[in-house]
Amino acid sequence: MPGIEKLPIEETLEDSPQTRSLLGVFEEDTAAISNYCTQLYQAMQRIYDAQNELSAATHLTSRLLKEYDKQRFPLGGDDEVMSSTLQQFAKVIDELSSCHAVLSTQLADAMMFPITQFKERDLKEILTLKEVFQIASDDHDTAINRYSRLSKRRDNDKVNTSAVEDVYTSRKKQHQTMMHYFCSLNTLQYKKKTALLEPLLGYMQAQISFFKLGSENLTQQWEEFLGTIGTSVQNVRREMEEEVGQMQQSIQEMERSCDPLYAPCDPDPAHSPVCRNLTRKQGYLYIRNKTGLVSSSWERQYFFTQGGNLMQQGRGEVAGGLVTDLDNCSVMAVDCDDRRFCFQVTSFDGKNFQTWSKCWISTINNISKRIYLSENAEELAARVNQSALEAVTPSPSFQQRHESMRPSRWRVGRASSISSVGSEPSPALSVLSLDALVAPDTPIQFDIISPVSEENSGQSKTAAQSGRRSNPFGESGDSTSEDNSILHQLFIVRFLGSMEVRAAESADVISETMRQILAARAIHNIFRMTESHLLVTCDCLKLIDPQTQVTRLRFPLSSVVQCSSHQDNKRLFGFVLQSASERGDSRAVCYIFESNNDGEKICDSIGLAKQIAFHSEMDLEEQSRLIAASSRPANPPGSDGQFLVLSNSQSEDSDAGEEGKKRGESEA
Repeated sequence: MPGIEKLPIEETLEDSPQTRSLLGVFEEDTAAISNYCTQLYQAMQRIYDAQNELSAATHLTSRLLKEYDKQRFPLGGDDEVMSSTLQQFAKVIDELSSCHAVLSTQLADAMMFPITQFKERDLKEILTLKEVFQIASDDHDTAINRYSRLSKRRDNDKVNTSAVEDVYTSRKKQHQTMMHYFCSLNTLQYKKKTALLEPLLGYMQAQISFFKLGSENLTQQWEEFLGTIGTSVQNVRREMEEEVGQMQQSIQEMERSCDPLYAPCDPDPAHSPVCRNLTRKQGYLYIRNKTGLVSSSWERQYFFTQGGNLMQQGRGEVAGGLVTDLDNCSVMAVDCDDRRFCFQVTSFDGKNFQTWSKCWISTINNISKRIYLSENAEELAARVNQSALEAVTPSPSFQQRHESMRPSRWRVGRASSISSVGSEPSPALSVLSLDALVAPDTPIQFDIISPVSEENSGQSKTAAQSGRRSNPFGESGDSTSEDNSILHQLFIVRFLGSMEVRAAESADVISETMRQILAARAIHNIFRMTESHLLVTCDCLKLIDPQTQVTRLRFPLSSVVQCSSHQDNKRLFGFVLQSASERGDSRAVCYIFESNNDGEKICDSIGLAKQIAFHSEMDLEEQSRLIAASSRPANPPGSDGQFLVLSNSQSEDSDAGEEGKKRGESEA
């Protein structure tokens, strides 16, 4: 190849200064080539690493696009068009990933291998020969200097022979090394051209092959698909720009209109009149919570009204919780020592709130009057509310009080619908409780319907006909079989509720009824309970008013199917009463009570009454022995808790209680 400089190998033996000077030029050129080749190698290594990273990133992108269907997005997760589009993109990118993998392999073979060989083999070989030549040249200079210092006066053959041999050996070694060194330097002038051109040629051929492979994969079909997607993207971008413009305009309008609302209160009340026709309200309030016996703290919460309930919802919560029932409550503005703009909702537990908007007082006042139940609630509220801004809500009228004293009935469906969003009962429990045990749409009765007026009228008629005097408390003066009963046990109970059930003899019907009644009371904040005296006799169960001694309810003992107490809370007990309805079929009702830790005693007492009723043919002495025997300690209950089925085969190991024992012994 013309234009390539060479070192004269034939002049290596002479080792003239001109030869050495020319050798220095070649060594300087070799150093420059080595430095440049190192930089080029680093640049090509970056290309190769980037291509490998691109191949891996493309493969990862394809895999992520394929897994889009498995993602669970809170918003827009079921977009089928987006999912199918991404699947098509994943297919294309997967093919491109394969092309990139092929390109990485070609770059490794055609670009990185030649330049690596030149750098690691040829350049290092020249550096090694240079070091060897330098050592041989130094040895030759030392041998020549030694030979030149031989003395003429002392002729020592041995020393002379050794010096001659050293000169011979060192000159031969220098000559041979210098020839190989010159040969490598001359060869480097050719290799530096091939070492620079071969990697570039391999790089370009690999890129051309990659582009050809990509053009074959990206056919006309993919070009049309990409054009359609590009049009869709432009449409979405145009809609986004329009939506952003509308939102910016809305923001400007709201900033102008809401500027007076940023202040906590308007100094001029005429600018912000109180709206008195609201039946719904929401916003942030401060509520006072007790932190100790005499200490309290204010907490900022978000409140809203829902029907007749006041609800609160914390930040980050999905649904709100019930605070209080606003039906028949009282609301008034109050003065607090540590706060301004306070009002109080008077219910079973008076709660204090703080707000800067007096519309809350009017809204709660309207809800307490149940205006929200009417069709035109706002018009009716505007007519009713004509009091002052800080006027106290008038107390409920006599008619409202009379209506509030009526028995409250809440359906199971309503108790379920008030529950918070997202709390779905388990399917097994729903099927068991609603379908198998409790009749559908069964109302829950929380108060005792006391037929005092009817009993008094009936008793007065009976007394007038029989000529006997009746006492003013609703009890007749004649002696019945109940008075002659040997068993009289009295317990203090509080009525929780009752509801109609299906499976009267099921072991779970009482516990399921307890669960539903307690849940309904908790949801609707019903804490009022009617206290009564439960009288257990051999003929019936009586609920007696503790003040007037009037019989509120009478349950025939023969109609009581079963009785049991709560497994964990022994204060709760209930019994199932089965009787014939007006249509002629059987009707079962479960009654739930709370006692003073006497649930098990009451169940045992009812069981004892069933036993005495079953042995009604026995005389008084045998019945007394039965009561005395039942008062002995019975066997400990089983692992199933206190469950007692009342039938004619009742066990005689029931416990009548201390009070029943004393009464039985005294009667005996």
